[in-house]
Amino acid sequence: MDFIWILFAFVCGLGMKLISLPPLIGYLLAGFVLHFAGVTPDDTLNTLADLGITLMLFTIGLKLDIRSLLKAEVWVGALSHMGIWIVLFFGIALGLGAVALPFFSDLTWQSAALLAFLLSFSSTVCVVKLLEESGEMKTRHGKLAIGVLVMQDLVAVLFMAVATGKEPTIWAFGLIALVFLRPLFDLLLSKSGHGELLPLAGFFMALGGYELFELVGIKGDLGALIVGALLSSSPKATELSKTLLNFKDLFLIGFFLSIGFTALPDWPMFFTALLLAVLLPLKFFLFFALFTRLKLRGRTAYLGALTLSNVSEFGLIVAALAVDTGWITEQWLVIISLMVSISFIFTSTIYKRAHEIYSQKKDLIKRYETPDRLKVDVMVQPEEAEILVIGLGRVGSGAYHALHSMAGDRVWGIDADRTRVSRMRKEGMKVCPGDGEDADFWEQLNLSRVKLVLLALPSIEDSRNIVLQLKHCHFEGKVAAIARYQDEHQQLQDAGIDKVFNFFTEAGFGFAEESMLLIDEPGRS
Repeated sequence: MDFIWILFAFVCGLGMKLISLPPLIGYLLAGFVLHFAGVTPDDTLNTLADLGITLMLFTIGLKLDIRSLLKAEVWVGALSHMGIWIVLFFGIALGLGAVALPFFSDLTWQSAALLAFLLSFSSTVCVVKLLEESGEMKTRHGKLAIGVLVMQDLVAVLFMAVATGKEPTIWAFGLIALVFLRPLFDLLLSKSGHGELLPLAGFFMALGGYELFELVGIKGDLGALIVGALLSSSPKATELSKTLLNFKDLFLIGFFLSIGFTALPDWPMFFTALLLAVLLPLKFFLFFALFTRLKLRGRTAYLGALTLSNVSEFGLIVAALAVDTGWITEQWLVIISLMVSISFIFTSTIYKRAHEIYSQKKDLIKRYETPDRLKVDVMVQPEEAEILVIGLGRVGSGAYHALHSMAGDRVWGIDADRTRVSRMRKEGMKVCPGDGEDADFWEQLNLSRVKLVLLALPSIEDSRNIVLQLKHCHFEGKVAAIARYQDEHQQLQDAGIDKVFNFFTEAGFGFAEESMLLIDEPGRS
């Protein structure tokens, strides 16, 4: 039976990829097809789904800066959106019930308020998946979206504690000791090396945090998130996150399949879910309005709002609880599962063209910006830069140092991760924060002296988008990029990049070249 899940997930995921849609849409479809075919899941699928969510929250914690939650655009934006959405949807639900629309006519004011609450959450799984695939987890809008999701998760934990009557025990205060155990966690990671023991250490800490919080009466998922956040400053945090990436993605396939097994819908339920999905743009506009009023740039507000315009898997958990307690009928569980699926498809499809849409509509979007600008959004102009290195990960920082040894301060680095930029500035590097896919960034940048742009980015889609922005700014210099795989090499050249370096091939050439110097030194025979 496990093979049938894998077969359908692969076939449907591949089918979506072939028509340029995210594979996760195929996984959702596979779950509904298997359910319709009469396949019955066992506990293995639920275990995989739970593992995937726990690992996902743990890896979010590894990349989380706790201080970001204290920013007004995060906590005010998250809580204000939730409150306004609940009031709006509550009124809409009662209005639809007043005209005797099926399913809505049976709602009480309490059940209407509950539906409004559970549909106010955005999907952590969907948002993180989109941001990771596009390499935007550490961009301004990526961090904004993650911060809002974490705030929503905290509200979810409080609600579950109240709704289930499960109160934290007195031992919950002992969790404060985790802060003092952080050096021990760092030591365990450093001693784990780089082999199979490192991902095992990640599983141990993620699941250990989950079980520890469950023992003291707090939702275990929050434990995985907090333990990850405690490790975020560890030197091994980035390596651990990358090591767990494939495990997490594999287990999350179980989550997407499990949505399809929630219940089998009929046509009235499907049309009701479609009717509710019409409200997703309202969710977007509400987030966008709040973010711009909180002085965020139009592009950040637009992309952040777009990623959050979906319905959370948490809605299914609350709906199942509400069905058990008799607050709503079982049909609503099916409707919500359909809406979750539709919202994933909506966000995944639209977000693929998000940057293109912004380029076309940026004048309209920027019209809603406030005159004031947050300090963090004030751009630093690279002075006298002739060479720009975009992306300062391991490859990009290596390229920067090599070029700097030859061209000095004429070389500047640019990265979307402001924490990384701040650290590099302290080391004396000429770097500034910036998102290479941001059309506004390139328009504000003085490119008159720049002769060469190096794109050291993991995603070829990001590189192609940046080339498009450079063309719009009439950049006349040269562009070079890296490719990890051979098929990406041609795609980047077709996009207009002057020189493409194969990541592994060039590393091999460099290794051989440096090694030959050992035997070709002057004076050796």
